[in-house]
Amino acid sequence: MDLCVTIKGVSFLLQTGLGILGNLLVLLAYAHIVYCERRLQPVDMILFHLAFANMMVLLTRGVPQTMTVFQLHNLLDDVGCKIVIYSYRIVRALSVCITCLLSVFQSLTIAPSTSRWANLKTRLPKLILPSFVFLWLLNMAVCIAAPFFSVAPQNGTVPKFTLNLGFCHVNFQDQLSYVINGVAVTGRDFIFVGLMVLASGYILLVLHHHSKQMKGKRSSDRHQSSTLESRAARTVITLVILYVVFFGIDNIIWIYMLTVSSVPPVISDMRVFFSSCYASFSPFFIISSNKKIKRRMSCASEEPEQQSPASEISHVKL
Repeated sequence: MDLCVTIKGVSFLLQTGLGILGNLLVLLAYAHIVYCERRLQPVDMILFHLAFANMMVLLTRGVPQTMTVFQLHNLLDDVGCKIVIYSYRIVRALSVCITCLLSVFQSLTIAPSTSRWANLKTRLPKLILPSFVFLWLLNMAVCIAAPFFSVAPQNGTVPKFTLNLGFCHVNFQDQLSYVINGVAVTGRDFIFVGLMVLASGYILLVLHHHSKQMKGKRSSDRHQSSTLESRAARTVITLVILYVVFFGIDNIIWIYMLTVSSVPPVISDMRVFFSSCYASFSPFFIISSNKKIKRRMSCASEEPEQQSPASEISHVKL
């Protein structure tokens, strides 16, 4: 095994292993909250679902990709490829959509009560579960073509219009089906990322306006409000950066792949790595920015303190 393959294999192994561990910690922390409090706040439900989707992204793409890099071949047969690739397409899309849902939910939560969103704000908690169902059904429909074109690798050359994933091939019949599938996936991603960016921008505008209003209050109140606002702003900015960088690079590579009939393996590996970066890094960001999770992780073995529901809710932080 040469140095290049070793470096690539270790990179995928670290990315996948740390990402699965981070998402699992988030899921266990929320499971502990459910066990102790018998319920989750709406934003916690979204974060729990996001951690689940991201962990599944790493299990269905990171794990087989890592094994392939270390030259473990014939991992899946045709049926296995169809199941793994279809599952991956769905959970990857859910990762994008749920992060968008999180940003939209937060933007509506901190919107002024006198705005035209006032009626919607009161119904937000009841819309979370229907939103999950809608996103699952939407992405199952959009990704339905993937299993029909997915097969186990065959000995010999890779046909044209084939996505060579190493452990599986996605063989499209012609350039038209190849491009249509790519446009559908890319268009869906850009729509949800665009909504997320708009929602995040609105959050920043509301926080900026609120900061101006707090200037006339006494220093202690202003300091406390400024701390909450800056924490929320950092959360939003980090989410935007994560999406723009990782999913931006991912989709740039994906658009390039649509323009060629045969994709070099190194290009496919690059796309896999960058498309998995968000799933690997986001749980550690959630852990570092969410006091509730940090408290549960540090005190999981102790008897949790009884807290009022109001103490667990903050409308300006994720």
